Amino acid sequence: MNSAGPSGFTRRGLLTAFAATVITAAPTCSNAFGFLKGAGDIRRIKMYSGRTGESLDTIYWIEGEYIPEALKEINYFMRDWRSNEVKKIDPRTVDIAAASHRLLDVSEPYMLLSGYRTPSTNAMLRSKSRGVARNSLHMVGQAADLRLRSRSVGQMYQAATACNAGGVGKYSKSNFVHMDCGPIRTWGR
Repeated sequence: MNSAGPSGFTRRGLLTAFAATVITAAPTCSNAFGFLKGAGDIRRIKMYSGRTGESLDTIYWIEGEYIPEALKEINYFMRDWRSNEVKKIDPRTVDIAAASHRLLDVSEPYMLLSGYRTPSTNAMLRSKSRGVARNSLHMVGQAADLRLRSRSVGQMYQAATACNAGGVGKYSKSNFVHMDCGPIRTWGR
């Protein structure tokens, strides 16, 4: 049962607030997994691409070690689909996305809108939108643009921001959240 108590808080709301507080206290999302009971042993990422029709559901980290084969699978999945060029994706970006997904308490996979971008793809997108950075972290494999049908952009933004581990951009009009492992910063509406 998820009914509100006398103070107006639901049990789930209190648990979510507690989890977000615990993660906010952690210096990085990579370290944040250790603060969540049971979350530090296994890390999993689930995504699909509407552009390629591909899906990814992989455990990429077990008991303190990244799994090289799983990271290669992630690199390929997050490639620039326009040129089919693959770039090594920074595992910290995957950690942030996985930790955010866990905080959102969903089983639905992320829809990946953009992972790695070649400089030419980034330049093309920049010519069409002022929201694309000239030196985007997408070009070095450190960013992902993600969407969930079952959660709002605001909810995704809050979860990613709670990780306190990189850049988080809210793109409400385009219905996605940008997550990267660069300097901690936030932006968007």
